[in-house]
Amino acid sequence: MAAQLTATARRGTAFLQVAIALQTLTIFLQAVSAGLLLTSSYGEMLHSVGARVMYGASMLYVLAAVLAWKPGGGSPRPIWYASGFLALASLQVVLGIAHVPSVHLPLGVLMFGLSVLALVPAVRSGTGPAGAK
Repeated sequence: MAAQLTATARRGTAFLQVAIALQTLTIFLQAVSAGLLLTSSYGEMLHSVGARVMYGASMLYVLAAVLAWKPGGGSPRPIWYASGFLALASLQVVLGIAHVPSVHLPLGVLMFGLSVLALVPAVRSGTGPAGAK
C-alpha cells in the first residue's frame, strides 16, 4: 500500500513538473506572439489563441497541484502558488482585453519570471516552491 502511494505521489509530482514547464513555455510564447502582434498581420490572432492556451495551462497547473497534494497528504503550498498564477493569468487576460499595455506587459514579464522561479527547483529536485511537500 505504501509503495503504491509513493508511486502515485511520484506521478503527481511529475505531472506538476510538466504543468509548470508547459505554463512557462506558453508564457514565453506569448512574449514572442506579442512581438509578432507589433510587426505582422497575423500576430493578433496568434496572441489571442496563445492567451487561451496560457490560461488553460494555468488551470492545468492548479489541477496538477491538487493531484500532487491529495495522495500524499503533503503541504498544500503548491496549490497556493498555482492559484496565484491563475489569478495573475486572469488579471492578465482582463488587462489585455481592456488594452492596458502599461500594466499588461510588465505583468507578463513578472509572470514569466515567477514561472521560471517555480520551474527550476521543481525540475532540479522535485521539491521547492512548486513541488514542496
